[in-house]
Amino acid sequence: MSTKEDDTFRLIVNTAKQLFFKEGKFNATTQEIADAAGVNRTLINYYFRSRDALFDLVFMEAKQEQDKKQEIIVTSELTVRQKLEQFMDLFFEMAANYPYLEMYLVNHMNKHESCKLKSSKHVKRMLDIFYVQLEEEMEKGNIQKMEPVQFVLNFISMLSFPVSMRPLIQEGMELSDQEYDKIISERKQVILQTIFKNENF
Repeated sequence: MSTKEDDTFRLIVNTAKQLFFKEGKFNATTQEIADAAGVNRTLINYYFRSRDALFDLVFMEAKQEQDKKQEIIVTSELTVRQKLEQFMDLFFEMAANYPYLEMYLVNHMNKHESCKLKSSKHVKRMLDIFYVQLEEEMEKGNIQKMEPVQFVLNFISMLSFPVSMRPLIQEGMELSDQEYDKIISERKQVILQTIFKNENF
């Protein structure tokens, strides 16, 4: 693939990511993607052969990028608290840039069983590592004792729920964008205070 072809290929992929992840247009047509990218629709068929193939590639790249960053955090020598802080920084950064990313990944995985199988193996590998460190901190009394899986579910819920449910919560509570942005910016500290008994830990 020539440099020009490679640039066009990346332009189409990046445009699709913007439409899916930033604007939430999961059902965007190839024509809509082509129009947004400023290219002829036939180029999408030339590079990807079908709309589904483009969707699969966008999913794969997004998931691999997310998994890679998460794995770096989990397998590092950081403390549990430091890992959770870095994970939250990563999550909120991604949520700010691509507010519909998580919903797109879940939606795509629900439609494609093979994606679930590949993802589950990777997640289990990371969780096995993290669970050991979690249990050590629970034994030290730094974190309330519970099944590690319950801890992870609590953490993910506190983190993702206010982001994924933002339109509903914001409308129901009659909050402006600025007010809700402030709430999200405070989530990291609120979650840490909820999790850890000792603030100095």
